[in-house]
Amino acid sequence: MASFLQTACRSSQGLGIVLFCVFGMLPARAEPLGEEQHLPELGAKEASRLLLSQIPPGYPVLAKVNYIQGRVRVRLTVDTEGKVVNAHVLNGNPLLAAAVLNSVAGWRYRPYVARGGSSPTAFETKLEVNFSLRTNRMDLVPTQAESDFGRQVKPPEVLTGPGKSTATDSSVRLRLLVSAEGKVIDSEILKGIPSLVEKATRVIMRWSFRPARWGTLAVPWYLDVDVPVDHANMQAGVGLPHALGGPGRE
Repeated sequence: MASFLQTACRSSQGLGIVLFCVFGMLPARAEPLGEEQHLPELGAKEASRLLLSQIPPGYPVLAKVNYIQGRVRVRLTVDTEGKVVNAHVLNGNPLLAAAVLNSVAGWRYRPYVARGGSSPTAFETKLEVNFSLRTNRMDLVPTQAESDFGRQVKPPEVLTGPGKSTATDSSVRLRLLVSAEGKVIDSEILKGIPSLVEKATRVIMRWSFRPARWGTLAVPWYLDVDVPVDHANMQAGVGLPHALGGPGRE
């Protein structure tokens, strides 16, 4: 069972409050870097002691006015210089998840040196952010606010991509988190061979998207797509961007 250390960082904004915690989990398999390189996963106390600077995620105005609240869990990858080089969403509402990704991109940690080591090494840790409405009239908060909002959202669309394609043995199904600017800010595999994800991701980064819309407003949202791996092989020379990644479900 996970233990956690609640940091003393709280941000009150209007009717919303944001509380975040660093989680210390049992050792978990890290995302492969290169040839199956596994990173150490730091526990709560150890990771929090290394944290040098942090800006709490802001509560999205659109989420507050639509009574959307809940937890977002992310896995952070921190490089040898203490910079967050990857943030993968394990679960959470897309509006709230996008706010968390935008915030943690600027966090800084003290370089981590493993016990007995002589030089810094990259590491992973988990973070939970709780977005909670603060009101004296909770009876006025809709019981299905998130699903009510979701029914009003027009999902993202692929503008330029593989054309019309269907899932095949040579395709990888990915779940993307598309930002309000139409950029892919997170992704995870839903179906397909894991070793083909890198090739599929190269293709995705060459696609363009129309962001989801709530009325006339663009909003971050999830989109499931089938990526033909044959096409990915043609793009194998395209480098992956050095950016945050991953809206997942753990």
